[in-house]
Amino acid sequence: MTKRISDLPPKLVGEKILSKVPITSLREVRSTCKSWEALSKDWIVGKEAAARQQYLGFMTMDSEVCSVRFHLRRKEEEEEDLVDLSIKQVALLDQVEISKAEPFFHCDGLLLCVAKDNSRLVVWNPSLGQTRWIRPRTSFHRLDRYALGYDMHNRNHKVLRFLDYYHYKERKHLFGFEIYDLGSNSWRVIDVRPDWEVDSHQRGVSLKGNIYFFAHEKIGVDFFAPLPQGTLVQDTEHFQDITEDFQDFLLCFDFTTERFGQRLPLPFHSYNEETVTLSCVRDEQLAVLNQKDEDRFDILEIWVTTRIEPNAVSWSKFLSVDMRQLPGVVGTLMFYCENGSFFIDEQEKVAVVFDVDENEPTTETARYHTAFIFGDKGYFKSVRLGEALNVGCYPDRLGYIPPVYQPALVCPSSYLPSLVQLNHTPKRKERDDFINHYDFHL
Repeated sequence: MTKRISDLPPKLVGEKILSKVPITSLREVRSTCKSWEALSKDWIVGKEAAARQQYLGFMTMDSEVCSVRFHLRRKEEEEEDLVDLSIKQVALLDQVEISKAEPFFHCDGLLLCVAKDNSRLVVWNPSLGQTRWIRPRTSFHRLDRYALGYDMHNRNHKVLRFLDYYHYKERKHLFGFEIYDLGSNSWRVIDVRPDWEVDSHQRGVSLKGNIYFFAHEKIGVDFFAPLPQGTLVQDTEHFQDITEDFQDFLLCFDFTTERFGQRLPLPFHSYNEETVTLSCVRDEQLAVLNQKDEDRFDILEIWVTTRIEPNAVSWSKFLSVDMRQLPGVVGTLMFYCENGSFFIDEQEKVAVVFDVDENEPTTETARYHTAFIFGDKGYFKSVRLGEALNVGCYPDRLGYIPPVYQPALVCPSSYLPSLVQLNHTPKRKERDDFINHYDFHL
């Protein structure tokens, strides 16, 4: 008797097929048969998925959007570690022309992306292949910051857009805080007057529907009361002291109350130009990486929260690494303040940090995207992901064009596929314009 595909043992299908399918192919696999559809609800979004100790997410690398799957099994000293790191380019996002220079904003299995021309946002459910385009209330700005979260009362998803920047040359304050409600398909302005700043390279991290930022107090200037004409921030009294010893903290935006919470303490104090990057562990704990500028960035620490709420936090140290003692690395491995996106593997007690490897011998001119794996007891391993493109194009005063590399940016948290429906039905004309412009079907 010929066996059908639906006759395969459920555990075999889950472990060998569903758990290994690329994120963007889940919809096709789930439609194979009714039994696979039922199994997917457990192995893709249920308890079996939550129990698997692997990272599943997205990254941008040299202007390409990729899905990432990572699993590490550390062996005994005499055995070779098993590192399973697979990267697959996502073609759908090429068709809808999102900005590959901007990071993703991940929440609840949905991803928020910025259109290539900065005219619209798109919320994307990779596992269902659904998208929702969002137009601005007036217009978007290239310096806008975004975040995605949801209301804890009704699970309604929302987008936060904010801009707080003073253009000194034009003496113009660019400012605005808005919320987009996916349920009502509308924008509204919220009243915020911040006494803090979030640096442009800092990416917020979503946790339990809220968004958390690494922030610091405003440095010497109230943008609502600009300095007299001709005065620069650098000319203000004690500016150097302020930049070296300003207060830094964690800041939460609560999507339920639509308010920023109080300043939350970090387990360290960072100084100007030190590396501080946020990530999270599942949807339960926040994680923060800090590479200290004590002596040429010799110490890297990672902390995770033992308690995290919009107005309360406590921390525990996850990992401390002496960057001078890494096997096979000459000098100190340093992650610049704009870099160092990472995720944590709890089971193997390692952190995987992404950057461009610049510690090769001087005879080697190429640089490589690299995943640096740090663990306890001095564990260290690096995995090359491919040669990095030199995007340098601006010459210095002598006409020399220095090399510039853009490190890979990984989603701060592991992606758990979602069954959230982006069930907005556009008007016929809007839908036809969309299909004709992007040449693919919804």
